Amino acid sequence: MKTCLVVDDSKVIRKVARHILETLDFEVREACDGREALDSCLAAAPDVILLDWNMPVMSGMDFLLALKESEVASKPKVVFCTTESGMAYIRAAIEAGADEYVMKPFDRDTLESKLQIVGMA
Repeated sequence: MKTCLVVDDSKVIRKVARHILETLDFEVREACDGREALDSCLAAAPDVILLDWNMPVMSGMDFLLALKESEVASKPKVVFCTTESGMAYIRAAIEAGADEYVMKPFDRDTLESKLQIVGMA
Protein backbone atom coordinates (compact mmCIF):
# COMPACT_ATOMS: atom_id res chain seq x y z
CA MET A 1 0.00 0.00 0.00
CA LYS A 2 1.25 3.49 -0.86
CA THR A 3 1.93 5.80 2.07
CA CYS A 4 1.27 9.54 2.38
CA LEU A 5 2.32 11.97 5.07
CA VAL A 6 -0.11 14.89 5.39
CA VAL A 7 1.66 17.92 6.87
CA ASP A 8 -0.62 20.79 7.89
CA ASP A 9 -1.19 22.81 11.05
CA SER A 10 -4.96 22.66 10.39
CA LYS A 11 -6.59 19.58 11.90
CA VAL A 12 -9.54 20.06 9.51
CA ILE A 13 -7.31 20.02 6.41
CA ARG A 14 -5.49 16.91 7.70
CA LYS A 15 -8.83 15.18 8.28
CA VAL A 16 -10.18 16.07 4.81
CA ALA A 17 -6.92 15.02 3.12
CA ARG A 18 -6.83 11.76 5.11
CA HIS A 19 -10.38 10.91 4.03
CA ILE A 20 -9.63 11.56 0.34
CA LEU A 21 -6.31 9.70 0.44
CA GLU A 22 -7.81 6.68 2.19
CA THR A 23 -10.44 6.41 -0.57
CA LEU A 24 -7.49 6.34 -3.00
CA ASP A 25 -5.97 3.39 -1.06
CA PHE A 26 -3.23 5.30 0.74
CA GLU A 27 -2.00 4.55 4.23
CA VAL A 28 -1.97 8.01 5.85
CA ARG A 29 0.20 9.53 8.58
CA GLU A 30 -0.14 13.10 9.84
CA ALA A 31 2.17 15.82 11.11
CA CYS A 32 1.17 19.28 12.36
CA ASP A 33 4.41 21.09 11.40
CA GLY A 34 7.62 20.67 9.45
CA ARG A 35 9.69 19.52 12.45
CA GLU A 36 7.25 16.71 13.23
CA ALA A 37 7.14 15.82 9.52
CA LEU A 38 10.93 15.63 9.28
CA ASP A 39 11.08 13.34 12.32
CA SER A 40 8.38 11.15 10.75
CA CYS A 41 10.26 10.95 7.44
CA LEU A 42 13.51 10.03 9.19
CA ALA A 43 11.69 7.23 11.05
CA ALA A 44 10.01 5.90 7.87
CA ALA A 45 9.92 7.77 4.57
CA PRO A 46 6.46 7.92 2.96
CA ASP A 47 5.92 7.55 -0.79
CA VAL A 48 4.41 11.02 -1.05
CA ILE A 49 4.03 14.10 1.17
CA LEU A 50 1.13 16.54 1.03
CA LEU A 51 2.77 19.68 2.41
CA ASP A 52 1.31 22.94 3.70
CA TRP A 53 3.34 26.14 3.17
CA ASN A 54 2.51 28.25 6.25
CA MET A 55 2.99 26.43 9.56
CA PRO A 56 4.44 27.23 12.99
CA VAL A 57 7.73 25.69 14.23
CA MET A 58 8.99 24.85 10.70
CA SER A 59 7.37 26.08 7.48
CA GLY A 60 6.74 23.86 4.48
CA MET A 61 9.61 25.49 2.58
CA ASP A 62 12.04 25.02 5.50
CA PHE A 63 10.91 21.39 5.80
CA LEU A 64 11.46 20.80 2.09
CA LEU A 65 15.02 22.18 2.26
CA ALA A 66 15.75 20.13 5.42
CA LEU A 67 14.35 16.99 3.77
CA LYS A 68 16.68 17.47 0.79
CA GLU A 69 19.69 17.64 3.12
CA SER A 70 18.53 14.80 5.38
CA GLU A 71 19.54 11.16 5.51
CA VAL A 72 16.10 9.98 4.32
CA ALA A 73 16.85 6.87 2.26
CA SER A 74 14.26 7.28 -0.48
CA LYS A 75 13.13 10.80 -1.29
CA PRO A 76 9.33 11.02 -1.28
CA LYS A 77 7.34 12.90 -3.91
CA VAL A 78 6.19 16.26 -2.52
CA VAL A 79 2.92 18.00 -3.39
CA PHE A 80 2.70 21.51 -1.92
CA CYS A 81 -0.84 22.18 -0.75
CA THR A 82 -1.47 25.81 0.08
CA THR A 83 -3.50 28.99 -0.32
CA GLU A 84 -0.47 30.78 -1.78
CA SER A 85 -1.30 31.16 -5.46
CA GLY A 86 1.31 33.58 -6.82
CA MET A 87 3.64 32.33 -9.56
CA ALA A 88 6.62 33.31 -7.40
CA TYR A 89 5.45 30.88 -4.69
CA ILE A 90 4.89 28.08 -7.18
CA ARG A 91 8.28 28.66 -8.81
CA ALA A 92 10.04 28.77 -5.41
CA ALA A 93 8.35 25.52 -4.33
CA ILE A 94 9.35 23.70 -7.53
CA GLU A 95 12.91 25.06 -7.38
CA ALA A 96 13.17 23.89 -3.75
CA GLY A 97 12.25 20.35 -4.80
CA ALA A 98 8.45 20.08 -4.77
CA ASP A 99 7.09 17.82 -7.49
CA GLU A 100 3.64 19.37 -7.80
CA TYR A 101 1.40 22.09 -6.37
CA VAL A 102 -2.29 22.05 -5.38
CA MET A 103 -4.42 24.97 -4.20
CA LYS A 104 -6.62 24.88 -1.10
CA PRO A 105 -9.43 24.11 -0.94
CA PHE A 106 -9.02 20.98 -3.05
CA ASP A 107 -11.35 18.10 -3.83
CA ARG A 108 -10.81 14.40 -4.51
CA ASP A 109 -10.54 14.80 -8.31
CA THR A 110 -7.98 17.60 -8.05
CA LEU A 111 -5.84 15.75 -5.52
CA GLU A 112 -6.07 12.50 -7.48
CA SER A 113 -4.94 14.24 -10.70
CA LYS A 114 -1.93 15.80 -8.90
CA LEU A 115 -1.01 12.38 -7.48
CA GLN A 116 -1.24 10.90 -10.98
CA ILE A 117 1.11 13.59 -12.29
CA VAL A 118 3.76 12.58 -9.72
CA GLY A 119 3.18 8.89 -10.43
CA MET A 120 1.41 8.06 -7.15
CA ALA A 121 -2.22 7.36 -8.17
